[in-house]
Amino acid sequence: MLKLQSDLKDKTETLVIPVCEDKDIHDDPALVSVIEKAKTVRNFKGEKDQEVIFYNEPKLNAERVIVMGLGKAEKADTEVLRACAGNSVKKCIRKEPAEIIIALPSEKKFGKPMADMLEAMMEGAFLANHLFDKYKTEKKQTPLKQIAFLVPSDAKKKFAKLGSRISVICEGTILAREWVCIPSGEKTPDQLAGLISEHAGKEKLDITVFDEKELKEKGCGAILAVGAGSDSPPRMVVLEYKAKNAKKTIAFVGKGITFDSGGINMKPGGSSRNMKNDMAGAAAVAAALITVARLKPKVNVIGIAPLVENMPSGKSYRPGDILKTFDGKTVEVGNTDAEGRLILIDALSYAVKTYKPDAVIDLATLTGACLTALGDKIAGLFSPDDSLAEAIMASGQKTFERCWRLPLPEDYKESLKSEIADKSNVADLNGGGAVTAALFLSEFVGETRWAHLDIAGPAFFNKGSAYCGAGGTGFGVRLLCDVLEKL
Repeated sequence: MLKLQSDLKDKTETLVIPVCEDKDIHDDPALVSVIEKAKTVRNFKGEKDQEVIFYNEPKLNAERVIVMGLGKAEKADTEVLRACAGNSVKKCIRKEPAEIIIALPSEKKFGKPMADMLEAMMEGAFLANHLFDKYKTEKKQTPLKQIAFLVPSDAKKKFAKLGSRISVICEGTILAREWVCIPSGEKTPDQLAGLISEHAGKEKLDITVFDEKELKEKGCGAILAVGAGSDSPPRMVVLEYKAKNAKKTIAFVGKGITFDSGGINMKPGGSSRNMKNDMAGAAAVAAALITVARLKPKVNVIGIAPLVENMPSGKSYRPGDILKTFDGKTVEVGNTDAEGRLILIDALSYAVKTYKPDAVIDLATLTGACLTALGDKIAGLFSPDDSLAEAIMASGQKTFERCWRLPLPEDYKESLKSEIADKSNVADLNGGGAVTAALFLSEFVGETRWAHLDIAGPAFFNKGSAYCGAGGTGFGVRLLCDVLEKL
């Protein structure tokens, strides 16, 4: 679907030309001519999201030419380019052409590396071309069949393989999006384990799915407790990618609550509506492993996804219960709606003990507190390891899956103490819910390098963006694939 070309010999339906309001960023005479014409149109200055459309331009072999504003050149970073490409594709999906060509700015004139521009615009275009219409009776839109990028001939040769890599990573992101968007009634723990296994099996990953009996044998008391109230028993999926002569092992762990009612501490009113997204961490981890298997990095990667439905019933675990975890520690249940951290501690402990990874990163839609603190576009990052945190933040900056590092104050651990067990799953503290949740997890990873990403905000959008529709975002897949290159 992604393609590079260095000329406009063949007739195309739509050509998109990005422009800046304060700087010339193209050097092709035919493109420059149309840009100059666009800037004679009243009120068009090339400001961000401004556009002018021309039809059947004589100097360009395209039925329609869209000149699209990026704003000021200084602020036109890779995310602006990513969004421009995404908006261009979404506009063409609405118009129903089969293909689009996007003209890349000149590396010399724009002052940005071609690799960075091309990677960002390919991502934006590919991700925007996704339509989740599985439950629509009438399919009104169709994804584009081909997205091409107009680049100089030397760039076409140099970056010939980039499109396939970007496609693989974006396909993984879209897979995670779709899993999140599926209603909870169609992705019980067993059903979701089956979906993950089906896709992972195609990539020859080693797959293990622990059922209720096996979880009990292993002593995963926290996972079993959270799932006790549901008629759909819990599962834990373990995916393993093994590289030849690998010198490192990295583990990813993702929270997989397929529906979260809150349990006995039931959630109020409409707050349950989007709880199908409470498995976004597990979706990102599983999709990342499938992507990793296709990219074949030179590092062993483990993906662990505990899958549980948190429901109220006569069998549910209760506030005040004491749970025995895989780690051996006991936990007093202060609130059954603080369940994500419970299934994570069993999975984290299992990852650390079984695989002895060089580093472990967990992703979880864990706390409303993090959403309140950082909004719905930035994940909270917690880690006692500076170099690991810096690598994750760098990858988040590159992919625009942004992370903001928050503290792990040692004295806050006092608030997690229990009078009758080793720990409590909720803190005796005013506020700081995202911090104390991360501190709770930190008690179960030992000395292993560890980072926690609270993705409660960016895992799900109620309203779509330039290159993501409403619903699951697939947040974390691109970030995890990139961070592997830095560890």
